[in-house]
Formats: sequence, C-alpha cells, structure tokens
Amino acid sequence: MKNAKKVFAMLLALTMCVGSLAACGDSATAPAETTPAVESEANSESAAAVETPADNAEAVTEDKTMVAAVTGFENKFSPFFASNVDDVNVTDMTQVLLVTSDRVGAVVEKAIEGETRSYNGTDYTYYGPSDVTITENADGTVYYDFTIRDDIVYSDGTPMDIDDVIFTMYVLLDPTYDGSATLYSQPILGLEEYRSGMSTLSSLLAAAGEDNTDFSLWTQEQQTAFWAAVNEGGTAFAQEIVDYMMQNGATDVASAAEGWAFPGLAADATATDFFKAIGDAYDWNFASMEAETAGSALADLIPEEVYNYSTVGVSTGESADHVEGIQRTGDYSMRVVATEIAANMIYQFGFEIAPLHYYGDESLYDYENNKFGFEKGDLSGIRAKTSQPLGAGPYVFKGASNGTVNMEANPLYYKGEPKVKYLNFLETQEADKTAGVDAGTLDISDPSYSTDVRAQITDYNGGDDSFEGSVITTMLKDFRGYGYIALCADNVKVGDDPASDASKNLRKAIATVLAAYRDEAIDSYYGDTASVINYPISNTSWAAPQVTDDGYQIAYSTDVEGNPIYTDGMSTEDKYAAALEAALGYFEAAGYTVADGKVTAAPAGAKLSCQINIGGGGAGDHPSFLLLKNASDAMKTIGFDLIVNDIANTAELYQSYQSGVAEGWCAAWQSTADPDMYQLYHSQGSTNYYAIDDADLDELIMLARQSTDQSYRKGLYQAAMDIIMDWGVEIPVYQRSEAYIFSTERVNISTLPTDMTPYWGWMEEVEKIEMN
Repeated sequence: MKNAKKVFAMLLALTMCVGSLAACGDSATAPAETTPAVESEANSESAAAVETPADNAEAVTEDKTMVAAVTGFENKFSPFFASNVDDVNVTDMTQVLLVTSDRVGAVVEKAIEGETRSYNGTDYTYYGPSDVTITENADGTVYYDFTIRDDIVYSDGTPMDIDDVIFTMYVLLDPTYDGSATLYSQPILGLEEYRSGMSTLSSLLAAAGEDNTDFSLWTQEQQTAFWAAVNEGGTAFAQEIVDYMMQNGATDVASAAEGWAFPGLAADATATDFFKAIGDAYDWNFASMEAETAGSALADLIPEEVYNYSTVGVSTGESADHVEGIQRTGDYSMRVVATEIAANMIYQFGFEIAPLHYYGDESLYDYENNKFGFEKGDLSGIRAKTSQPLGAGPYVFKGASNGTVNMEANPLYYKGEPKVKYLNFLETQEADKTAGVDAGTLDISDPSYSTDVRAQITDYNGGDDSFEGSVITTMLKDFRGYGYIALCADNVKVGDDPASDASKNLRKAIATVLAAYRDEAIDSYYGDTASVINYPISNTSWAAPQVTDDGYQIAYSTDVEGNPIYTDGMSTEDKYAAALEAALGYFEAAGYTVADGKVTAAPAGAKLSCQINIGGGGAGDHPSFLLLKNASDAMKTIGFDLIVNDIANTAELYQSYQSGVAEGWCAAWQSTADPDMYQLYHSQGSTNYYAIDDADLDELIMLARQSTDQSYRKGLYQAAMDIIMDWGVEIPVYQRSEAYIFSTERVNISTLPTDMTPYWGWMEEVEKIEMN
C-alpha cells in the first residue's frame, strides 16, 4: 500500500508539470491543474462524495491574505504534541480529524456522504473524512468500525489510507507518549498488555530512589544526574509554589502543598518532598509537570538531557508487540475493539490523521508483522518534526517567525481549495485584539468580550451598536462552560445528615432567593454578553435541556409544595417578595421556627447564617457579587444572615472549597464535549466539592457512562440534574459569551459560518471564506 502511495504521488507530480509548465515552479497556478488529477483517481461513488462538501470547488482562489489574531505560540505545531490553543489552531489548519463533530460537539457518524442536523432552527449538513459505526455486543465489548474516504491526499500529494490512522494511534498509545491526547486511557482490547513491560527512564529512576545500587537498566551517571536535577532544579520549582502560597496564607510547605491541591504531605515536609509529590502525580513526566508552575518553567531549571528522560522508554519485562483491539480490515477501514462501554471513548478518536510517510518511517511499517512505523518506545523521529507540520488540511504550513505563522491554501484539500490563498496567525496583545481590526492589521480576532469591548466596537462603527457594523462585525458564541454558586452539603445541613429532607430544604431556601436575583446581576455585569441558565450544565452541550423540552423549569422556581413561585407579568419587586415567601416555606419545612414573616430559631445542628466565598478581588469585581449582595440584604429582612466573603486571592478561594471547609462559594466550570458527570457529582468523584452523596444519582451517572446512545444518555442526564437541583447544592447562574470579530471592510461576511459555537467556529469552514 505504501509503495502504491509513492507511485500515485509521482504520477500526480507528473500531471502537475505536464498540465502547466509553470506549475512546478509557481504554486500560484497549481490549484487549477492539481484538483482534476486527484479526482480522476477516485471511483464514481467517491467522486460524488467529494463534490458534495466541496461547495467552493469551482471558485478561484484569490491571491489575498487573511490575518487572524492569536494570543501566543509555543511552536509545537505537531498533531501529536500541540497543546497550547494557538498551536492547536495551526495543526487544525494543516490536518484533518478522524472524527467529525457538529455544532454541539456531538459526533457525526456518517460524515463521508454527510449528515444533516438541526441547530437553532436551521438544518446544517456536516462532512468529514470518515464514517464510524458503533456496535455494543452481548458480551460487553464494543466495536468501533471506521471507514475513511479513499480520495484524500496529503498536501504533498501522497494519498491517505488506513495505515496512516493506525500509525497515528500507535504513536498516541506508545508508553513514552507525553502529549495532551489520552487515547491510552481507554479500554482498548490488549492495550494494557502492549503498554506494560516498558516505562520511562524518569519514572523508573524516581521509583528506584536516590540510593539505588542496581544499574542494570540505566547507568550510575544517569541516576546521579537525575537526582541532582530533582534536588536542585526540582526543589527550586516547588519552592516557588511554596513562596507564593506563603504570601497567601500558607504557614509551611505542607499547608502550601495542600492549598496547591497536593494534600497529605508530612508536617515537616520540604520543598523537595513537595516536588516528589508533583512528580508522582504526573508519573514523572516533566513536560506535564510544567502545569504546576508558579513562575519558572521546569525546562529552565533542570538540564535538557534529564528533562528528556521522561521521553526515553526502558524495557522492564515482557509486553505484547501489538494492540489486539486495533484491527486493520481493509485499505480504508479498521475496527477498534473496546473491552467495555466507555461513553466518552468516541471523542478520543477525534485525533488528527498524521501522515506515516512524513512523521514515521515507512521501512518500519508492516502491519502483518506488528511493525507500525517507528520503534516502540522511541518517538524521537516524530518529535523532530514538531515545528514543521504536514497534513491533509485546508492550509499548508510555510513557516513561523517573529510571532507570525504563515500558511498557504492547500490545492488538494478534499473539501475544495480555500478561496483565500494566504492565512496568517499573528500573535497579538489583548489590548490590540479589537483595535487591530479597526487599524487593518487584523481581519479576524477574538477579544475577551465585555461591555467595554462592546463599547469600543460601537465607537469604531461610528456609534452603531448593532453587531453588523460598517467597520467591525461581531459574532457571539456561548463559552464552553458556565458560572455557578455552590453550597457544600456537609457544611450547610440540619443535624448530621446532609441527605435528609430537612437539609435539602435548608439549602433550597437559600437557593431560591439566590436564583431570584440572577437576572439583575448578570445583566448589570455582562449586559447582552451573557445569559442566565437554569441547569448545572453548559448550554453548549448536546445534553443541555432546551426551553422547548418537556419539563423545562426555571431554577428554584417552585415552593416547598411544588407550586410555581412566579406568575406571568409579575413585577421585579413582586418576584423578590415571592422568592422570600417561598424561602420561608422551605425554612419551616427544614425545622426552623418561622413567625411573623421571619426565621427566629434554627433546629439542632443548623444555623441562622451561611457564608458564601466569592473571588471578587476584595472589590466586588465578579459577575455574582451583586446577586449575593442583594440576596443577602433581602434575607436579612426574614432573619437569615447570608454572609458574603469577598476573597482577594483566588488561590485562597480555591483552597477554601477544595479542602472542604467552605459552606458556599462562587466559581465556574469549563465543560468538555462529553457531558459525563462522574468527576463533579458522583459520590466518588474527584472534584465533588458539593459533597453530594446520592445512590440514585450515582446509578444514573454510571448508566450514562455505560451507553453510547446519545438520546438515552440525554434522558439520564436530565434525571441526574433534577436530583442535583433537589439537593440544593448548586445554583446555575450564567452562560457568558465569547466573540469573534471580523473586518466588515475586508472579509466577505456572507461567506462566514452562521450559528457559531465553541465546537463550530470560522475555522471549521475556512475554505469557504472570501475576502472583499
């Protein structure tokens, strides 16, 4: 198959030169000649499939440049190792993903011929490189059968086939892989056997200890260098964290580590002990440990050779030479076998299909003999190309310098050559992200959207406050997350049982008043750049309840008897009064003494107060601050003291609820494409700071994890959210907006995608965008 690829690439190159003598020396004339050559190789079915998504196939690519703002590069433009969001943007432009998602992040299973789905009242058809069929078997295993298009070629003319997908998977599953993808965490048949028997040199050295005398797997010099790096550079790395935490309330290394989410260190722990704890948490992968920095980069504190120990594989015993569950079924098809249902596994296949002939070594690829393009445990050849990507995406990487990445339209892109020939990503300071569009240095930007930015755009548009201005056009999309107020069930309760009806009613009394004041506060802080939400999930998720769904309710809008608190046409003041009246009903049901419209006494094990921590910088600068203040003032009138604790340092805020001390707090979650609730709400969830412990909820969460049926899972999550709300531990507050802004003068706005979301932005249809 790989030899066939080479022959095809040679034929394509000849076709390009024969078709136009200028084509081999001038890429500007290549597109018109190369596209027919690729299509001629496809069978009739594939050719028809190509024509469907390539709506722009007949358009002439314009010799123009489009400039988009980014925040900053790390120059890791690899489909395997890019992690910084702007580096990922570059790889997204140069690569294609195996799995395609729609506007709500749901997987498109039949992407080759296209799948039509409705969003916001409009039907959209989604295309991609592959189809996937998921089959749940009676024995508990799951088959993921992939078929990729047979007409995709990489930007150098080399055809793509299933061996490229298999090669990519084996890189991501290698024992020494340390990129951001986590495919290795999935229950793929035979994966554990493949990854066993090999560890990284750094993890082995750490486990052996500084006094080890067995040098059968490494040299004494390597061990000495490793521990010198730990004791010097590693200690300095941890000490920076300790110093920061000491300035913010910590009293020693142990308390500093606990505040940094590394609890359990001994009372006399040193900074070196702290660093070892960090190392253990990240399996001694130094690149991953960089996430814990309080200033310096770990790469600047330890020698490069030692830093690379976490990418060196060392064989420690027997292991399988292949992953049994990765099965090639044809030149353009494969099956992946999972040993059990894992609802989020399908999202792990959203990786970029890297070309084996470029990133790997074709002489080391022989599927039948379990050779996959590189030596297991040695990704050095792949790492060497980290700054020079090559793929089958809409643009071809040309270079990076002085904070700019330059790309050129790929004439071989399977959806059609982009209409704008040159695309540049330009590093831009936040303060210049809006001004740059007005000045003409940027065509597309993504400023941190706020009422101030909105006012700035209105000014540039000559006072026009519409989103479609003469200078700048603004397109909003929901942020992939949401803001909330939480109450800890263990700390806000009646008696000793946080799950009792009395405890739930106490929390719902507080939640009912807080919910009533959301609209005013969010409108005041965000204006039209955010909206109030009613369920503990981002509106961007496919599992989020919609207003049109049966049973949809405003959060905490019923009284203790289940009757609506509010009526149509009720004034704002009447709404607040109704909320207080309903709260008194909940207090009374919780065992509080209520007389003459006030709470006068608390039952045993409860209080007449509750403190909620908020990170407003000590100055009330937080979306929920006005909400808390107004609710606090209102609750005082009925005899309950809602204490608003504005914390200046966010680290202290995090520590207050992560340690289980806080009664209540304000924060925000960032969601993923899969709405799995285990981490946040399962009784064993690692970030279940609410202390919610409900067997029915646990069962719903686990059932949702054990199905790949999206409609079924959505129903389970709806039921789960009803339980969460009944516990009164979370008050959903707001869904804020993000913005793309475009130069109305230079970009043809009518060619931009409509209904943008966090999962569907301008880059998803970049090939269709035109310049004026």
